[in-house]
Amino acid sequence: MGVGNGSSQWLAGKGDTMMDLHKMKLPGQKKSSVLLGLSLDGGKLEGVVLKRVDGALQIQQTFTAMLTLDPLASDPQLVGREIRNHLDAAEVRVRHCVFALPLKWALTTQTKLPELAEADVAGFLQIEAERGFHADAATLMTGVSRFKTASGVYATQVGIPRNHITTIEAVLRAAGLRPESFSPGITVLQPPKNETVLTLLIGESNVSVQITGAFGVVMLRTLENAVENEGGRRTLNSGMIARELRITFAQLEEGMRNSLKMARVFGSRDLAQQLADEIQLRFEAMDIEAEVFSKFNAGEFGVGIPAEAPVTTAFAIAARVLSGQGTRFEFLPPRVSAFQELTAKYATGKLRKAGAVAAGILLLVMGVFLIQQIQLWRLRSQWSDMKSKVGELDQMQANIRQYRPWFDESHRTLSILRQLTSAFPEDGVVSAKTIEIRDVNAVSCTGVARDNQSWLQTYGRLQKVPNVADLKVDRIQGKAPVQFTFDFHWVEGGANAN
Repeated sequence: MGVGNGSSQWLAGKGDTMMDLHKMKLPGQKKSSVLLGLSLDGGKLEGVVLKRVDGALQIQQTFTAMLTLDPLASDPQLVGREIRNHLDAAEVRVRHCVFALPLKWALTTQTKLPELAEADVAGFLQIEAERGFHADAATLMTGVSRFKTASGVYATQVGIPRNHITTIEAVLRAAGLRPESFSPGITVLQPPKNETVLTLLIGESNVSVQITGAFGVVMLRTLENAVENEGGRRTLNSGMIARELRITFAQLEEGMRNSLKMARVFGSRDLAQQLADEIQLRFEAMDIEAEVFSKFNAGEFGVGIPAEAPVTTAFAIAARVLSGQGTRFEFLPPRVSAFQELTAKYATGKLRKAGAVAAGILLLVMGVFLIQQIQLWRLRSQWSDMKSKVGELDQMQANIRQYRPWFDESHRTLSILRQLTSAFPEDGVVSAKTIEIRDVNAVSCTGVARDNQSWLQTYGRLQKVPNVADLKVDRIQGKAPVQFTFDFHWVEGGANAN
């Protein structure tokens, strides 16, 4: 994926490789020429059937229905049956469909791309997804769009909970449909171009916000409760929308914020015009020109479109896929193609032989692992029999290590005390107050001498003891009496170091 092309890729979870499996063109795979475009906004389901004929798109059918069941909270089979009933009522017989996902399902995170080899970008983005999303990245299906600013290249990652995707896919299949594309609705209405554009899509109770520029999606967010229902009449919460847009603009780089001069508003005519007027009034200093987008340009999809084409996400996603433009973010889970199923079923003799050899190797490997497992089971059984005895021996060894110093047969401590006693005079002119023996051979002694001469005589006698090494005086205080502290090391065998 080159800089700025913003193509969508997979980031399915930890350890997965980013890829676009569902877009792989397989031999014999035919592209649908008729598609049912669907969009869901709250409980409102919109649909349009498009057919491509000689480089132009024709509208076959349109319909709108209100669902009584929540597709994410109810049984997929029941929701699928309800959708099937609405399709039958509208006499829709097309099976292949594309689905515009509600933006409120999406989580977004943005990161600046360092200078990396292209092969390392996928791994870097996966790490950033795990750190940036407010959910476990393994539970999300993620698309990526890159864009470039004056300060570098950035990637916008959009994640949708995997269970939402699998649930809506199960619902559509229960309705007898075959989904071919899942993408956020607002991203198919206004794809990124070189100019910076603010896109606003007014829904039943919210407003979706998208900022595009430098051929990539810069920002996506949903403003919940931006549309209020007062006595059956929908009104805009203009103050809240303006406040949230100011916050959104503040997050843009200055250069991109200054280049934002165009705002396109999608939605019902009255509310869209009101929101466009509010934007021009509240953001007059930014010189933003807001327009109500009520009609697609003739060259928007690269093919001819009907003049009465509805400006809806259902039409836009179907038109993008039928025209070959594709979608910016793709969230359809990869599936095994019919070609792969046929290849497995009707493989040639050589392929069957190769498969048999592979199966034999697999069985051999499994047999080796089985033998290894049996050996492990036997060793575990033996260990369970001796575990208690080993525990007793370990405890005995621990006790021996703990109490061994107390059973030193050399009587080292008594020998040290005897030599100290012999060094001190019997008349008591020099006496010991404390004797401390550390680590068996480190001795420290404090005491009092009647005068300095008596102390020096005692010190001299200690110097002559063969087992005393490293004799050092730590402290001498006073003259009569003299307080002293000395220490030495006791060396077995009489290696006197003085």
